[in-house]
Amino acid sequence: MLLHLLIGLVMLVLCLSLQAVFVTVCLRRYARFRIAYPSPGSRRLDFMLLSMVMLLMLLGNFVQIAIWAGLFMLLGEFDEFTTALYHSGVNYAGLGYGDIVMSERWRLFGPLEAANGIMMFGLSTAVMTAGVMDVVKYSNARLKGSEPPAGGYSE
Repeated sequence: MLLHLLIGLVMLVLCLSLQAVFVTVCLRRYARFRIAYPSPGSRRLDFMLLSMVMLLMLLGNFVQIAIWAGLFMLLGEFDEFTTALYHSGVNYAGLGYGDIVMSERWRLFGPLEAANGIMMFGLSTAVMTAGVMDVVKYSNARLKGSEPPAGGYSE
């Protein structure tokens, strides 16, 4: 069991670090864009910004699901990567269907991956909420015909 926890801890740290990279890239690109175009943009621009944020966060979560699936393949739990990826996605999302179950030896990874997924979906939600709040701020300024209030994102 100690080995399982150690491997799980390494996976959690790896995934947390990876998501931190995705969040940093996402927010820096968002901030650079807002610095380059400080005046309130169009609805199309807002849509594009929020889409970029959502897609980057989704990509970060998908990469983590694939990393967990890779671990399951290395442990010999699955013969096909698609099955490992499906099982990993179910664990990561906290669904727990139970249609595919890992062996007793490695079963502890299910709840560890679920905890990882819950944390990362929460972080992704926070980043997307920050983006939405910023777009709302800029939209309000656009409706009032003024510059958006200070205090937006900066590098």
